[in-house]
Amino acid sequence: MTSADETLIGEAVVLDTASATLGARAAGALLDVMALGILWFATFTLIVAPLIDVFDYTAWNALAFAHVIVTFIGVPVTLETLTKGRSVGKWALGLRIVRDDGGPIGFRQAVTRGMVGFFELWATAGGIALLTSAMNQRGKRMGDMLAGTYALQVRASKSQHSPLFMPQQLGAWAQSLDIRRLPDGLALQIRQFLTRAPKLHPTSRDQMGRMLASELSAFVSPQPPPGTHPEAMLMAVLTVRRDREYALAVANARVDEQQAARVHRLPLGVPDAP
Repeated sequence: MTSADETLIGEAVVLDTASATLGARAAGALLDVMALGILWFATFTLIVAPLIDVFDYTAWNALAFAHVIVTFIGVPVTLETLTKGRSVGKWALGLRIVRDDGGPIGFRQAVTRGMVGFFELWATAGGIALLTSAMNQRGKRMGDMLAGTYALQVRASKSQHSPLFMPQQLGAWAQSLDIRRLPDGLALQIRQFLTRAPKLHPTSRDQMGRMLASELSAFVSPQPPPGTHPEAMLMAVLTVRRDREYALAVANARVDEQQAARVHRLPLGVPDAP
């Protein structure tokens, strides 16, 4: 089972998809209101208002109404479509509109949100949007419910990898372990798997662990003792790899220091200045 802040994708990996708080959404919406208000006022003053003497009253009213629709529906829809769910306020607050499955939104979702948003945000001064967001578990307004979207907090702290350690039962095996150079993609896959393993479905966790252990076995010698758990093997190999790379880096740094000292040493017989 996954919580409201998690999404289970096809690979059986649970992604952290924490929805934005009501305060963050409200602050982002306020910034959007200010930005669109400034845009409307500037374009109305420069483009629409000067045409009042050019068109008759009915035509000018139609132009003014079209200007409102373009500004408060067309601009947000275009912006969210092109940026995959961002706007001025959402960019400033680190938010993004995504589909319920965590994927990026498209034109259809943006249009639905924009058209409904015109009424629940502008026509009611945000009252309906605030009420529905407060009552929804993911802070959805009515436009999000109809479009199948919600606001995602994307500017969150990055998750850290779980620490590597040597399984006690594999300590003796690891001392004689010979590891060929691992492909970067495989090493990263194993590292991410070990971090996400506790969140995986048990069946998927076992299958992925065995698959990675089988792939990794081609790069290590000797093979682990019979009956070794795949995750224990993966953990042991990455731990040995990390320790050896660190020891090599320390040794190289020490050699570089010695060479630098010899380069700056004065020739034999030449006294150093006091």
